[in-house]
Amino acid sequence: MKILIVGSGGREHALAWKIAQSPRVKQVYVAPGNGGTSSKKIKNVSINDINHLVEFAENLNINMTIVGPEVPLSNGIVDIFRSKNLKIFGPTKNAAKLESSKDFAKEFMIRHNIPTAKYSTFTDVYAAKLYVQKEKLPIVIKADGLAAGKGVVIAKTIEEAYNAIEDMIGDNNHNLKKVVIEEYLEGEEASFIVMSDGKNIFPLATSQDHKRLKDGDNGPNTGGMGAYSPANIVTPKIYCKIMDEVIIPTVKGMFEEGNTFTGFLYAGIMIGNDGSDEWVKTLEFNCRMGDPETQPIMMRIKSDFIEVLEHAINGTLNKAEILWDDRVALGVVLATYNYPEKPRIGDEIKQLPVETEDMTIFHAGTTISSSGTLKTSSGRVMCVTALGDSVKKSREIAYEAVSKINFNGMQYRTDIGWRAIK
Repeated sequence: MKILIVGSGGREHALAWKIAQSPRVKQVYVAPGNGGTSSKKIKNVSINDINHLVEFAENLNINMTIVGPEVPLSNGIVDIFRSKNLKIFGPTKNAAKLESSKDFAKEFMIRHNIPTAKYSTFTDVYAAKLYVQKEKLPIVIKADGLAAGKGVVIAKTIEEAYNAIEDMIGDNNHNLKKVVIEEYLEGEEASFIVMSDGKNIFPLATSQDHKRLKDGDNGPNTGGMGAYSPANIVTPKIYCKIMDEVIIPTVKGMFEEGNTFTGFLYAGIMIGNDGSDEWVKTLEFNCRMGDPETQPIMMRIKSDFIEVLEHAINGTLNKAEILWDDRVALGVVLATYNYPEKPRIGDEIKQLPVETEDMTIFHAGTTISSSGTLKTSSGRVMCVTALGDSVKKSREIAYEAVSKINFNGMQYRTDIGWRAIK
């Protein structure tokens, strides 16, 4: 088999790494890939344009295409590939609105009684500010469209809320931009990712992301500074709540509304306790696997993942099986100087430790120069991921590897997995 993976981040590297392990896979192409997605069985392809990707898939008789990032999904890559009878795993453009529009997702959740935070949507700065004045702080300000995981501000003061609103819709002359303002939920967050073929649902391992830049969940929101799997906050009871109250109603509701959802569905879940019972509420939907959650999840898969993907594309996910490693996988993201504001790129990555069976480095923002030097190319550079018998052990292995990596301005959190250890 020949597989095409669309994207250039750590998520795509992890998918390519896992899929290439299948004895049935002859070649994995990653478009455009990064400095780490190139090996004997994995090859980078310098293509970003959807129509050129279609031509590539047709010319090389690609058996299956998997879409990593949200932008090509929101641009309709799945619709275009299917119109050419090319097999591809991901949601259509209309189904991807669950991620590409926060307002669409919130309205959908209300229609289908999916638990979520109280909210209101605005296109007018003045009206948005008036709303904030009447609500309790802290309050959550979200850009309606795609923002690479960084379009969320948790405002602790009126001034912070006003600034976020101005940044998101301040130049909104024609009401083309929207801002979603939500109540702030107290609790602990978890990532719940499933695969859907439109009707059948196949849950993947649970995980927990670390969105904030600095230790102790401080600093600005980022695309993710680390993750681990499984997430022990997702107890069997919470697992059933998420499936029954969030995932099943979402897939069923999309089907009923004529937007059959196929692909990876990621629900960001807040888990809380009101004193008498635990509750779950949906923070957001993503229409693809999370990054950096994908890295530890792929590390824990012991069986052939390509077989699950085949079932997903063929509409037979009810027959799929997967074998998980019982150990904990934990990933630490290394970021560039001044990430996430204005990341500095082009720094030389001077050294990398040798990978082992229990430690893998998934590249994201790396590139290889014409002279063969590995350099940083975007804010999040790589995710050092390790397997261990406990969160503490996997963290020790990961940070030991991190200590051997060096590039100017390198920053990372030192407390990935702290909630589980606590």
